[in-house]
Order: sequence, then structure tokens, then C-alpha cells
Amino acid sequence: MKFADRIRKLLGRQTLAPDDWDALADLLVEGDLGAAFADAAVQELKTACAKAGVRDGEGARRLLKTVLAPDARAADVSPRPGGLNVVMLLGVNGVGKTTTAAKLAHRWLDDGSAGKVILAAGDTFRAAAIEQLRHHGERLGIRVVAQEQGSDSGAVLFDALAAAVSEGADLVIADTAGRMHNKQNLIRELEKMDKIVAAKTDPARYRRLLVVDATTGQNALVQARTFSQAIKVDAIILTKYDSSARGGIALAIARDLGIPTAFVCDGERYEDIRAFDPVVYLSEFVGSDG
Repeated sequence: MKFADRIRKLLGRQTLAPDDWDALADLLVEGDLGAAFADAAVQELKTACAKAGVRDGEGARRLLKTVLAPDARAADVSPRPGGLNVVMLLGVNGVGKTTTAAKLAHRWLDDGSAGKVILAAGDTFRAAAIEQLRHHGERLGIRVVAQEQGSDSGAVLFDALAAAVSEGADLVIADTAGRMHNKQNLIRELEKMDKIVAAKTDPARYRRLLVVDATTGQNALVQARTFSQAIKVDAIILTKYDSSARGGIALAIARDLGIPTAFVCDGERYEDIRAFDPVVYLSEFVGSDG
């Protein structure tokens, strides 16, 4: 049973019993909100229901959306016209950074937000990541700037930025390494890449996007904290959303770190990426039609 169906079933009663509040808190923990957030949300919901005179489950479910709404934060990270934009994708290995880079390139070329894109293979520690990005570049007709495995990632990014200027590209999307087992080296590497971009790009045209796997739950919050220690994270991209029975981690990250969500990915095709819509997201989360 999907998470939203479980919410719908629990709050489908005509009159809520005292034990239902504890059951709801437990369910919200399973939905990746975390214990403290779940308890606080239920307490706020109980207060809202008492104030509004709501005793039925359906009314409580509608109010639950209102309670969670402040933490369903969207971010518009579309490229800005009139100059070079840079998007650096962060995230641990396996979350789908490389595929997400291709999806973003396809989306922004298709809707006219970008005229020419260059992909930078900044994950130089994995030969598979470099080859995968090259494969996407060939399929999409996009230049990929890459070096051999083990090369300096900063040098790759520097070359990509230089290529963008010389070729008149208006968007560089950079893949990065995600070696969480070596935290300090990862942080130093990202700090270095961040400085390279910051020195050559208008801050208003530079976005650092953290890619997180919706199926990993609270681990994604831990990852967000770690990457935020290295550089400023502007927004997250939620991948594998179609495989997740929950997806509440976007709310938890926004509440804990103040980081909004830019996109949700729900499939393998290039088209399977959509802008984060808080209303749609909350409706899917609590099992509501509107």
C-alpha cells in the first residue's frame, strides 16, 4: 500500500480517536519527516483541528496539508537570459546526478531557457560516470568536456567554462563526485570547484543543486547536511520519486536546512523531470485530490 493510501485509510474515519494521533505521528515518521518533525506536525494539527472544530478524518487530512505547507518550498532555478549560467550538481554516488544533468539539459533546451549547453564531467573518480555523460551528450547532441579518469575535477570545470565562453554557450551543467566515505576530501574538492565557478560567473546565474534519492529517507537529510558544510546548496532535486512510497524527505530538508526543492524526477526518460509544485506534492503526500 502506498504511503498516501495509508494516510487516507487512517484519516478516513468519521470521528478520530485519541490513539489515531499517535498512529499518524508514527506514519509521518515512516514518511521520512523524522520523529521531531512528525510529533510537532501532529501537535500543530491537533491544535488546528480543535480551533476549527474538526473531528473527522477528512477534515484533519485537509488541515494536515496546511500544517505541512510552510515546508513545501519551491525554487525556480531556470537559466537567466543574457549571460552564462552554471549549474553544479552535487550528490552521493548512485542518486542519479549524471542522468539528471542530461534531463536538465534536455528540458532547458526544449523550453528555450538555454540556447547552447555544455556538460562538464566533473566526477573524474569514476570512469563510468564520464562515459555515461558522454553517452548522454551524444544522444542529445551536446558537447561534453571531459578528461581521463583521475584528472583534476577543477581543471575539467575550468575547461568547460572556457569552452562555453569561446563557443557562445549560455549554460554549463557540471557533474561532480560524491564520495561520502571520504568526507573531508569531498568537501575540499567541492570548495575548490565552487571557487572556480564563483570567480568566473555572475552569482545570480550560478546554482548549486543537490540531487537526493527519494527512496533513501533520512539518509538524504544527512547527505544534505554534509554537502551544505562544503558549499551553499540552493535547492534539491528529488530523484526516483516514482519508486518511493513516501517522499517526505523534501519537507524534512526544507524544515531542517531551509533548502527548497527545484525538481522531481519520476522516470528514466529525459522528459521525466518536473518542476516542484508544492500543491501537487502535498496532495500526493497526504492522498488528497486537491
